[in-house]
Amino acid sequence: MSTPTAPPNTLVMRSPLGSPDRVKTAIAAAVGTSVENYDFIAYGTASALYFGAVFFPDSDPFVGTLLSFATLAVGFVMRPFGGAVGGYLGDRYGRKPVLVAAMIVMGGATFAIGLLPTYATAGVLAPILLVAIRMIQGLAFGAEWGGAITMAYEHAPWHRRGMFSAIPQSGNPLGIALASGMFALSAGLPGDWKWRTPFLLSAILVIVALIVRSRLSESPEFKEAQAQGKTEKNPFVATLRNDWRGILRVIALRIVESFAYYSTATYLLNYISGRDPALRPVALGAITAASITAIAVTFLAGTLTDRIGRRPIYIGGCIAAILFAFPMYLMANDGRPALAVAVFIIGIGLIHASLTGTQGALLTEQFRTATRTSGASLGYQIAAALGGFAPLLAAALVGAFGWPGASLLYMTAAIIGLIGILLTRETFGRAERERVNSLVEQARQNLN
Repeated sequence: MSTPTAPPNTLVMRSPLGSPDRVKTAIAAAVGTSVENYDFIAYGTASALYFGAVFFPDSDPFVGTLLSFATLAVGFVMRPFGGAVGGYLGDRYGRKPVLVAAMIVMGGATFAIGLLPTYATAGVLAPILLVAIRMIQGLAFGAEWGGAITMAYEHAPWHRRGMFSAIPQSGNPLGIALASGMFALSAGLPGDWKWRTPFLLSAILVIVALIVRSRLSESPEFKEAQAQGKTEKNPFVATLRNDWRGILRVIALRIVESFAYYSTATYLLNYISGRDPALRPVALGAITAASITAIAVTFLAGTLTDRIGRRPIYIGGCIAAILFAFPMYLMANDGRPALAVAVFIIGIGLIHASLTGTQGALLTEQFRTATRTSGASLGYQIAAALGGFAPLLAAALVGAFGWPGASLLYMTAAIIGLIGILLTRETFGRAERERVNSLVEQARQNLN
C-alpha cells in the first residue's frame, strides 16, 4: 500500500480554509500537550535526580539509578496500550472526548506521585505504588498525542497543516520547560519538597487545560466522515490490517526523536550531575533554556514543511543527530558550564525540535481519516516505549564501555530515523502544494 498524500486525506474537509475554530483548537491542543508533557517529564527529571535515593535507598548509587530509570521505562511500556485505546475511541467516537479523559487521568496520577510515601516511611510499598502510578501515567499519555495532533491537523487550512500541527507539538517543549524550571526552583526547598512540589503544583495546570479543552468543537473532518458512514467499526483492527506499513514508518521516524530527547534530557542530565554535582542546577537551567528555544524552532520547522515539504527538514534533523552523537559527550565531559549549556541547547533546542516540528503533519499524513488517530498513535507510542529505555540502556552501556557506549546508542537511533525518512514518500511535495494552494485560492474567491 502506498503512502497517502495530503490532499486525498483532506478532501472530506468542508473547506480548504479549515474550520472557524482552527486557531482555538490548535492552541487548546498545545495547552493540553504542554500539561501532559509537564507531568510526564517531571517524572523523568525526578528519576534522574531523586528517585534512586528516595525509593531505592538500599541499592548502591549505580543500581539505584538503574532501578529509577527502570520505573521510568514502565510508563513508556504502557504508552502503546494507551495509544491503542485512545486511538480506537478517537476514530470510533470522536477526538474531543479522548483529549478530556486523558487529561483527567494524567493529572490525577501526577498529583498522586507528589503524595507518595518514601521507602523510609513505607518500605517496599513505596516503589510498588510508584510503579503502579507510573503505569497509569503511561496509559493517559499514550492516549493524548494522537487526538491532539489529529484535532489540530483536521481543523487546519489545507496549505498550513504543517504549521498548525506544529502548534500542539510546541506544547511539548513548553511542558518540558515548565517542568525543568519548576525543578530548578524547587531544588532549594528542604527535604522531599524538592521533588514533591513540582508534582503537586501540576494540579493548577491540569485545571486550566481541562477548562480550555472542554470548550473545543469536534473535528469537522471526523464529523463529516461519520455522517457519510466512512468511519470504521473497529479502527484498531482496520489499522493493523490495512495500515501496518504506515505504523512501521512512524516507528522508524519516531525512534530518532524519542531517543534523542531521553538520551539527552534524562540520561545526560544524570551523567553530568553524577560527574560534577555542582553542575546540576546549571544542567537543569540549560534544559529549561533549551526547551524555550525548542518552542520557536518546533513552530518554525512545521511552518517550513508547508513551503518545502516534510522530508527535507526531517532528513536534516537525522543527519544532525548522527553528527552530534560523539561531540555531545565530549562537551559534557569538559566540565565547563558553558559547554554543558550548549550541549542541551543543540540537542534539545535545535535537533530534537526540528524533528518534533515536522512530525505533526508528517506522521498524521501516513493514514486516512477513519484510522488516523489509531495509526499515528500506535506507531508513535510504540516508538516512545522503545525510547523510554534510552536512559536505562545508556546507563548500562556507559557502565560497560564508558561514555562512547551512550554516543553509539544515540547514533544508532539517528541512523534508524534517517533510513525511515529516506524510505518514506513525501506527503506534501511540490505537486501537492500547488494543488492545495489552488484549492485554497478558489475557496477564498468564493468567499469574496
